[in-house]
Amino acid sequence: MMRILLFLATNAAVLVLISVIFQLFGIGGILAENGVDLNLQALLLLSVVIGFGGSFISLAMSKFMAKRSMGVQVIDKPSNATEQWLVTTVGRQADRAGIGMPEVGVFNSPQPNAFATGMRRNNALVAVSTGLLQQMNQEEVEAVLGHEVAHVANGDMITMGLMQGVVNTFVIFLSRVIGHVVDRVVFKTERGYGPAYFIVTILAQVCLSILATILVMWFSRRREFRADQGGAQLAGKRPMINALKALQRVHQPQDLPGEMAAFGISGGRGAGFRKLFMSHPPLAERIAALESSRTV
Repeated sequence: MMRILLFLATNAAVLVLISVIFQLFGIGGILAENGVDLNLQALLLLSVVIGFGGSFISLAMSKFMAKRSMGVQVIDKPSNATEQWLVTTVGRQADRAGIGMPEVGVFNSPQPNAFATGMRRNNALVAVSTGLLQQMNQEEVEAVLGHEVAHVANGDMITMGLMQGVVNTFVIFLSRVIGHVVDRVVFKTERGYGPAYFIVTILAQVCLSILATILVMWFSRRREFRADQGGAQLAGKRPMINALKALQRVHQPQDLPGEMAAFGISGGRGAGFRKLFMSHPPLAERIAALESSRTV
């Protein structure tokens, strides 16, 4: 219930914030003076519906899509000692973190990786790759599981979804305002929409989306540090550090595909401008942060 209230409150906050900004700067009056007949309130409402709607639907389908895209085999009934240990370990960590028991699964990939996803803290999915089970010892795997359980306990999935909804709203709204102004003021289109509206709107949306992605990825990197701390609290500081060092030793670590990349334990490859678009901080920075922390 609290998550739903947070979702609704964030929608309302976006509406109020944008309305206040437009009132303070008198943007509505400026547009009217220049003959721009744009209903800002209607456009704002439409932007919120589209921006948050897509984010909400993506979040609601995250578990289903993760299982399908990654080929996750959910452990309903453990068939061997490894599966039994995975379920028991996640259950113990979930209890300590104060969340419901997540579904536990394994996906076939030679790369050591893991992820957590789901719309609710008490109905999440934690999955690990076969490569992670093969290349890490039990303490390190336990630390990785703790990192993912910490993501769930911190509500990172819903928080990322809400943040994506906010930036989507701004991108959709501002790109269409820019397109409308250029079409009416610069190209003097009197009725309907001229070609300039569609061209400028698309270009503005691309540019604003790039800026929005940088912001979302910055937040994603911050939450990784917090999840590392959570993993250290659940499984121990040294095992968490060792797990990150094990990922460092992988010759060519690969991110998870598509939108799942932000939810994996691995990642953090890139330099220069590319670092702005990384969902994870470099592993060296994560290790240094843990080593300097007070977590036992």
